[in-house]
Amino acid sequence: MDFEFKDKYDINDFLKITAILRGEGGCPWDREQTYESLKRYVLEEAYEVIDACDTGGMKLADELGDLLLQITMLSQIGSEDGTFCFDDVCDLVSKKMIQRHPHVFGNVKADTSEKVLDNWEKIKRNERDIKTVSGAMQDVTKGLPALLRAYKIQGKAAKVGFDWSEIKGQLDKVREETAEVEKAVEEGNPEEIEKEIGDLLFAVVNVARFEKVNPELAAEKANKKFMRRFGYIEKKATESGRKLEEMSFEEMDRLWDMAKEEERAGNENR
Repeated sequence: MDFEFKDKYDINDFLKITAILRGEGGCPWDREQTYESLKRYVLEEAYEVIDACDTGGMKLADELGDLLLQITMLSQIGSEDGTFCFDDVCDLVSKKMIQRHPHVFGNVKADTSEKVLDNWEKIKRNERDIKTVSGAMQDVTKGLPALLRAYKIQGKAAKVGFDWSEIKGQLDKVREETAEVEKAVEEGNPEEIEKEIGDLLFAVVNVARFEKVNPELAAEKANKKFMRRFGYIEKKATESGRKLEEMSFEEMDRLWDMAKEEERAGNENR
């Protein structure tokens, strides 16, 4: 193996490491990977990066490296099948950034973030020959999490005026869809329940979009909050010498309220 061990490695070293892992005498697992098999790891590592953005520092650097590994692995597979290589990735994204930033690399004027985003969308639509709003919606990546995809689709509609002028309209829609869910549950039709829950989630995303809240990040924060408060319930149960299975829902709900109160008190004392 022709490889030099160093105290500090750069991108060229990393590309070489990836090629060695995929080559003869390399790692059996790495050699087995395909475009299809790496999809899940790209997604997982992207979410690890999102999580690490909360702390920053070397933790973020480490997770960015894991995500970069997926990119170099996919590029190495592309190189092996003769379709593209890592240099092509760098070339294409560089050209895209130049093309989509005419206010930096050309003579277009865009002095606000809003104007920049408008130009970006227009250029992207021209590049992909998208001529309708419906086409732009269809172009939103299908691999995105459903809440984030809904957020982007709604944004396309809002840009051409299909939107409420104030938050009350969105909130009324959430109430309307909540009532539809209640009705479907009462009727007990599983397909109808699924459909109405989907409508309710879509309406909630619309509220988030109007208030400039990313629904995917908001949902993840809710996940963390739920786990934190449930951990409090479990801790209190253990301290009292009981198992969760032995407690009633009402007892656990009281502990949940205590967890909320302690969180609020902690936030007020900061």
